[in-house]
Amino acid sequence: MPDHAQLRRATAWMSGTAVEEGDAARVSVALPDASGHFPPKPDIAAGACGPGSTALEPGRLYRRISGRDDRARPVSDEELAELGDPLAVTFFRAGRFPTTVQELLSQLPATAAASRKVYLVSEAGQISPGAIGERDMRFAMTTAVEGSQVDLLVSTQAGGDPERGFLQVAAWDSAAKVFNFYARFGSSWVWAGNSWHALEPDSRGKGCFDSHVNGSAVMKELRIPWLNWQSERATIRLAEDDPLRQDLLFQQVIGAERLELTVRSLVARWTAARLAAVTANGVVDHPDRLLRHLFTNTTINLTSTDRQSSTITADSGELTLPTGFWLNQDLLFDDLRLFTQAAPPRAQAAAYLASLTRFGFRLEEKFSGFSQPGDTFFAFVVPEAAHEDNEVVRQMVRTGLISARFAACALMVDFPNPVFSPARSLLMRYVPTTPTKAAELGDKVARAILDATRTRDLSADSPEARFAAHWQVPEDAWPSVLGQRVDAYLRKVTQRAQTASGFDDYVRLAESRRRQFRRMKLHEFELTMPVTNIPPGAPPLAMREDGTVTELT
Repeated sequence: MPDHAQLRRATAWMSGTAVEEGDAARVSVALPDASGHFPPKPDIAAGACGPGSTALEPGRLYRRISGRDDRARPVSDEELAELGDPLAVTFFRAGRFPTTVQELLSQLPATAAASRKVYLVSEAGQISPGAIGERDMRFAMTTAVEGSQVDLLVSTQAGGDPERGFLQVAAWDSAAKVFNFYARFGSSWVWAGNSWHALEPDSRGKGCFDSHVNGSAVMKELRIPWLNWQSERATIRLAEDDPLRQDLLFQQVIGAERLELTVRSLVARWTAARLAAVTANGVVDHPDRLLRHLFTNTTINLTSTDRQSSTITADSGELTLPTGFWLNQDLLFDDLRLFTQAAPPRAQAAAYLASLTRFGFRLEEKFSGFSQPGDTFFAFVVPEAAHEDNEVVRQMVRTGLISARFAACALMVDFPNPVFSPARSLLMRYVPTTPTKAAELGDKVARAILDATRTRDLSADSPEARFAAHWQVPEDAWPSVLGQRVDAYLRKVTQRAQTASGFDDYVRLAESRRRQFRRMKLHEFELTMPVTNIPPGAPPLAMREDGTVTELT
């Protein structure tokens, strides 16, 4: 194993058993290569952000872009001059190489200290401190060094020896308009690449880009109740004598509801810079790298109900399930403004409680041997469409790169499956992979899909035929016509969720999507989601527009 490599606890125990390999093969049907996903591999350390086999000299900045550099090498003076972010300018150009987060923060300008915000996250944060050993608590910090906008993000372990724990930084270069990604190893630092490297085939999904998939800031639990984060909805539990209570950073922790706003603005900033750059000359060199955000899920967010699972009783009445489980609410409702009236689907609390027993819900961590019956702290955790993908689509529509109508027609193909949709992903085959005029991009893809419906023997239920049917809706009518379909779907789902068999189907669907998420490198910690007695090799499931659930074959 390479020196300095840190194996994430969720994947360190994985081995290529026959069951897992079979499950991975099925998942690949739902996640084609065009989606940009990168399944975990047994040798994940080889693709880490670390220096590989290189022995690092103290007090130097190295470069290692995973997938592009076999090992770390010193950053040249010319390369250092091109790094214009606050970490490079304030520290590395001045020959300073902080070894702890305290040293890094103390040497920033006073204005940066005034703007600093500190957050705390732990997937074991709501588990009794005495019930589990290592709790993987991490600080996330944001600060504005060079102006009024956040340009430095720091992630480090909370507690323990600060010189031995990980220390990672994402820093915004306002001149180059990219994030640069760094990690400290001993008393040296490694530059792991910038936002553009996240999008290049040789480095995509490797090293730090297995989580910063699209080169931006990341917060998977972006929506209320901000799963696993200390927030206005939940406080991370500490023992009374935990030394962390005396940590000055811990004493500055504020709620993740503030971090959500910061992350959304940072994603928007990089997305705007990216779109401006790739359309600057009126030609998009790699249209597929943009439209995969519409037709596939390049990454995933996690959502849940806003109810603590331990407070739900048989007398709790109805439980509002997360809207992101049923469809892509942000794009369809907030951005494309489909005309809808249906309320979010609800289920009986008694049905939810019965499912915990019937499906053997538990929190489990193979690494430590920890196991606890029941659901996560907030009930019904599921994957949902990622804000990063939605923001690219949102800005493509806003800038006229694609029309709102085109986006709606694409999203409505298999809209009951906002994540892991093989049908919608299939339409990537019609997206050009060669330079295309920006003004013609959306219409060119639409024509290719429509031509396929005329020249190929496709079923009426094929993704192409569904897109074509949406495209035929008059320009002034599609928001209401498509909205009526969404309304009808949500009413059917609401009816089925009130039945025992219907709710059980939705539990199976939720677990199927969680299982697919676990195959992604984004799944870093086992305690992020519950496990059930549903076999790991069970076929992946999909939702139908009539509210029923079916197997993907």
